[in-house]
Order: sequence, then C-alpha cells, then structure tokens
Amino acid sequence: MTALTLSTAGAATLRADALVVGVTKGVKGPILAPGSEAVDKAFDGKLAAVLATLGATGAEGELTKLPAASGLKAPVVVAVGLGPVPDKEDAYDAEALRRAAGTAARALHGSKKAGFALPATSVEDAAAVAEGALLGAYAFTAYQGGENKLAPKDAKSKDNGPKLPLAEVALLGAKPRDKAYKAAVERALALVEEINRARDLINTPPNDLYPESFAAVATAAGKEHGVKVQVLDEKALVKGGFGGILGVGQGAERGPRLVKLAYTHPKAEKTLALVGKGITYDSGGISLKPAGHNETMKCDMAGAAAVFAAVVSAARLGLKVNVTGWLALAENMPSGNATRPGDVLRMYSGKTVEVLNTDAEGRLVLADALTRASEEKPDAIVDVATLTGAMVLALGNRTFGVMANDDAFRTSIHEIAEEVGESSWPMPLPADLRKGMDSPTADIANMGERMGGGLVAGLFLKEFVGEGIAWAHLDIAGPAFHEGAPYGYTPKGGTGSAVRTLVRLAERTAAGDLG
Repeated sequence: MTALTLSTAGAATLRADALVVGVTKGVKGPILAPGSEAVDKAFDGKLAAVLATLGATGAEGELTKLPAASGLKAPVVVAVGLGPVPDKEDAYDAEALRRAAGTAARALHGSKKAGFALPATSVEDAAAVAEGALLGAYAFTAYQGGENKLAPKDAKSKDNGPKLPLAEVALLGAKPRDKAYKAAVERALALVEEINRARDLINTPPNDLYPESFAAVATAAGKEHGVKVQVLDEKALVKGGFGGILGVGQGAERGPRLVKLAYTHPKAEKTLALVGKGITYDSGGISLKPAGHNETMKCDMAGAAAVFAAVVSAARLGLKVNVTGWLALAENMPSGNATRPGDVLRMYSGKTVEVLNTDAEGRLVLADALTRASEEKPDAIVDVATLTGAMVLALGNRTFGVMANDDAFRTSIHEIAEEVGESSWPMPLPADLRKGMDSPTADIANMGERMGGGLVAGLFLKEFVGEGIAWAHLDIAGPAFHEGAPYGYTPKGGTGSAVRTLVRLAERTAAGDLG
C-alpha cells in the first residue's frame, strides 16, 4: 500500500521524484490551479505558457510531464488537468481532484515519492486528493514477476518483474498540524486500504479465491480489526435450510459459505445490514454462459467484496453505528449434481422458487442472506451485487442502479453515491413486472419478463426483505470490473465500486442524518 504523508515541506524544497500540479482549462489556454505557485515561480512565472507550448489545455484527464526548472529539488513536474475553471475561486469539484490525483499517481508507477501540490486549501479538497492519489497508485501484482525455473541457475537475467506502484504520496499545501486535516487523511488511508483489499479479492483468480478461502480472508481481517465473524459451512447451511445458497453451490466441488461480519459500537443507536453477492466464479451453471462471457466471471463476487470492505472500514473508523455484513458465497458450476432449469428450491424464508435459468443465481443466494439479515431487524438493509447484464445495457459501464422499497431511502443512497464520486441512478420497481415471475409450480420463479430484467431482479429480491425494513439494492454489474484502459483513479480490473457509498451511508447513519 502506498504511504501517505502531510508534508511540511514546500514544493520547491521537497526532495521527491516528481511534483504534481493542477491545471484548469481556461478560455485562452491552461490556467494554473492553487498549490502550483512555488513551482510556477521556479519557471519565472511562465509555467502555464510552457505547458501551452507542449499542447496542454487543462482538460480533465490530461497529463503533461516536463523537466523541472532549476530551484526545484524534484527533477520532474507533472501537470494534470482538472477540467473547466470552477465558478467560484477555490471551489474545486472533489471528484475532479480525485481523478486528477489518480491520473498522476498512475503515471508515476515505479517512483519512490511524489509531491502532490494540487488544491488542498480545505479539508474536503485535501481528502479528495489523498483518496484519488491512493486509489490511482493501486496495482495488482500478486501473480507477476515469478521465477523462471527453466533459466540456467547461473544466468544473470534482467529483472522483468512488475512496475510497483508509487511508494509515497506527500500531500503539499495542507495543514499538517491541523486535527481536521490529520483526521481526513487518516480516514482516506483506512478507506482506500479496504477498497484496495476489495480490488485484490476481485482480481484474484478463482482457483485461489473460492468460498472457503474468501471466508478465511474475512475471518483474518475480523480478528485484526475487532469484527466478529461467523462462517456457516455446508453442514450448517443444510441444517439452517439455506436452500438458495445450497442450490447455487451444489454443482461445485468447493462448497458454499454464508459469512456474517458484525461490527458494533457501544454508543450506536442504529444498525445497518449490508448483504453482498459472492459468486466467486459464475459459469452460468447448467444454463452455461456463451463463449466470450466467462473470462471475467471471477468478478461476480464484487458485491461481497464491497460489503466486506465497508464493514471493516466502519470498524477501523470507529463509527457510532452497528454494521453487519452478510457475504453469500458460492461457485456456480455445471456438473451432474448441479441445479437444473426446472428444479424447485426451498429458500431459507420457506418460500419455494422454480429455477428457470441457473445463470440467474445471484438473486438466489442474496434472497437467503436478505431473509437472514432481516431476522435481526436492522434499521435498514442494502444489498450490493453484480446482478444483471440488463443494468449494464440500461446504464453503461460506469453507473450502478439503485432500487428500493422506500423512495426517500433510494434518494438518499443516490445522493450519497454522487457525493462520494460514484455514479449511480435511481431505478423503479414497477409492480406490473412482478406477474412475470408467477410460477405454476412454486411460489415464485427466478426469472420474469426479459425487458426490464434488472428491475425484475430487484422485484425478486424485494420478496425476501422483512416487513417494515427500509431496503435498497445496488446493481453494480457495470462499474464493478473495468475491462478498458485505466482512467483517473480507476484501474483495469476490479474497482471496489460501492465501498465509498456504503461507508458514507454508515457515517451519515452514525451522525443521525438518515432519520
């Protein structure tokens, strides 16, 4: 994990591999953002002109490297675009700062230390820069740089190991001795460490990450951070009657698990329950996915990873709210023992479900976990899942859908997501779509109308939420796993989508802001 410090040094005197400054897009060319004054002075006040000569405009996502002027201890200056000039002086958009810091951190992979002289005149700005830089510095290298056992033992081979992330971020322009700044930076560090842990889990190949090993990771983290962890194995699931989780996992050699994580605070007045879909590999089961759709299905546990990271974050931040996480873990595999289309499962709630498509498995494991979470009567439940391709078709690859049984709660989740920089959109749960899941054999089918499939899945889940409990469903199928080129602080692969939203929800609940 990249180190983060609030530096007392000035930009001109900091010894580092690079200095990062911000540039906005002005009408007549790039305009330097606050924080760059000392660097500009070293360029005799001509840094903006030099950048313009090099083609820089200040557009968001743009990055320009140039040799540092004499008078600076760092040898390289990195100018990163912040987008349009803000309407009010110093009122920089937090997400623009996150993305700019992330862009710079990605460009500095392999460096030991960089000074970030982006706008940090407020606690919020400093927190955004810190988050963006740490998120952007992420790299998943666990499976790279292995020893070549076929090479001669005395051969002096060139090191072909992975380029490591930026080792240290020095935040410039903040107030190192101010308690509020220190707290903001400490929060950013704890939060991003857990987001990056979630990213690691999502990126881990399914031969190493399966229900039992995921449960072991959760157990170890719980011991480290004071979170109580309970793991239900196959025998316990059978005894408890968790037919949904068992039905999905019965085709795999490695059995399913239901993991409960519980963080409690002695002064908490509210309880949140978070439920995560944890399909550690999704082949589609007997309803096998077509060629070209299996390669990234290790990411189908991203919802469980987000829930895990959010609960541990709440514990590390000491939030005055009780947060319980439920990880519904299974592999969805085809075999002679797998659930078949047409089978009927008896769920933990007692309801029966006719399985029309074994690739609609996420809703089955979530249903059992939602019912179990409801038994503890939390004030609210939020489930997170890479649930439907239909949601990707509706909202694209960067936005997750929000559904709920309470309009005010859905609005709050949407507003929180936008506040922390996670793109989301409120979606309805039309009652007329429920009829499509009527089954002549069971209480309900796991499939309904094809059109509006993401909403149908939400309606299915709603059936398993306890009476009188506010509930929201986040379908993160689009943003959970990024297959394109990295951008901003978003890497290729697992993103940690929804963790920031869940943690801010917990913070607001602790503060009494959600009623």
